[in-house]
Amino acid sequence: MSVNGAPVPASGTRAAGVRTAAGGGTARGYAPGRTLPLRVEFVRQFRRRRTMAMFGLLLALPWVLVVAFQFGPAPGRGGGGLRISDLATQGGLNFAAFVLSVSASFLLAVAVALFCGDTVASEASWSSLRYLLAAPVPRDRLLRQKLIVAMAYSATAVTVLPLMALLAGTVAFGWHDIQVPGTGETIPAADVLPRFAVVVGYALVSQLVVASLAFLLSVGTDSPLGAVGGAVGLVIVSTILQAVEALGSVREFLPTFWNTAWLDALSPDPDYSGMIKGVAVSVTYAVILVAFAFRRFRAKDVVS
Repeated sequence: MSVNGAPVPASGTRAAGVRTAAGGGTARGYAPGRTLPLRVEFVRQFRRRRTMAMFGLLLALPWVLVVAFQFGPAPGRGGGGLRISDLATQGGLNFAAFVLSVSASFLLAVAVALFCGDTVASEASWSSLRYLLAAPVPRDRLLRQKLIVAMAYSATAVTVLPLMALLAGTVAFGWHDIQVPGTGETIPAADVLPRFAVVVGYALVSQLVVASLAFLLSVGTDSPLGAVGGAVGLVIVSTILQAVEALGSVREFLPTFWNTAWLDALSPDPDYSGMIKGVAVSVTYAVILVAFAFRRFRAKDVVS
């Protein structure tokens, strides 16, 4: 096979260097560590329409909810105590907590799955993956660069939504002390703000399972939609299973079981034990899945 008259190495080979015709050395100027720069990959992914559309949605959602609260009926107050939705209009911090609670379980999971599941599978679907390897970009470096960029965009997506919600809520409802769901107790905003940073960080860590599974599926398939859908399907199935009380303590090992543990950090007496367990579960799953992704890609015969 040739491109513009120049021979291209077979797609199934591992490109560790450019062999010269004289037999043995690498081409002058070739440095594996300089192939596929992060800057180039960041720009490529940023220019894609799905990136702009997803960030547009995340940035617009808080303002849409503000409009809904401003012009819709006042939040109802159930007899079983104040819900987080009942307190959404009580200040910027309350509104940001509400937006995070309604989006973390699905919308943020979709965003993370999109950025991590589309990264390698899209190259395969465009038949450009083998040309990257023929460039040659070492397989481990290609996968590492793709993963770094995907995780950076995922982290930005998870961070930008609560920050925009905090801004929108403060503009619309003012800057007030936070009220605790259930009891309605008040905590000074200055005390809660550092905890809110921890909450956002925890929301990011809790999405590591979705990110790593989407990345593993992206390595193993030529269909970006299949990789994204598989990761989102994990969230749906795990959410259903954690509602089955008959599973007992087994539910604690489900990847979504501890997703709402961050609510304990916003209570008058913060409890971080659930968040610690959630971090342990997420990181463990992520390390295993990413390791499988690299192992799978090293042995994969790339034909597209």
